[in-house]
Amino acid sequence: MVKILIVLGLVFAGAAHANPSGTLRVIDADTVDVGGLRVRLFGLDAPEIGQPCVLGGQTIDCGRWAADLVRARFGGKDARCTTRDVDRYGRQVATCDVGGVDMGQVIVAEGWAVAYRRYSMIYDLDEKAAAVAARGLWAMTMQEPEAFRAARNAAPAAPDPACNIKGNISASGRIYHRPGNRDYDRTVIDEGRGERWFCSEADARAAGWRAARN
Repeated sequence: MVKILIVLGLVFAGAAHANPSGTLRVIDADTVDVGGLRVRLFGLDAPEIGQPCVLGGQTIDCGRWAADLVRARFGGKDARCTTRDVDRYGRQVATCDVGGVDMGQVIVAEGWAVAYRRYSMIYDLDEKAAAVAARGLWAMTMQEPEAFRAARNAAPAAPDPACNIKGNISASGRIYHRPGNRDYDRTVIDEGRGERWFCSEADARAAGWRAARN
């Protein structure tokens, strides 16, 4: 029995640190699925979906903008990844080769994400070159993704628990998110920008907001 448990432990440990390979599906600019495994790209940090940035005086969702560019460049292609760690969410943290290029290096060099120096300096020079050339995010006013997440996580809850529908204003317009929607947890209400809480979907629609698609 002890030998069986040891063998099973080795099998699970190997699976946890597998090197994913296969068709790549983009989740966001620093998270992908490869061969059915969720992969967090090593050494870079991309803006969150729903994170606002300012470009040419206009506010855009730079997380979705970055994800769309990464998807157009790499989506549907074959990737071979080398796992370096497994994060607290169970994702493989890996570098990925796509068509002979380091996917993470391209993303940082194009200005679609920043170098995550807290964990690695691997893309330090790529980020500096993108910043000097004002490529991608470096042509925008952007809060560091890590700082944005910290502020979002510290955001106050709804003043009335019964009024927990989030009325968000983004590049897509006025959209409301109900608990359980995909982007609900990451959506932060900034009343100074005209965003607000709603007690019902009817109230949100009457005020000019439309429902989130997901």
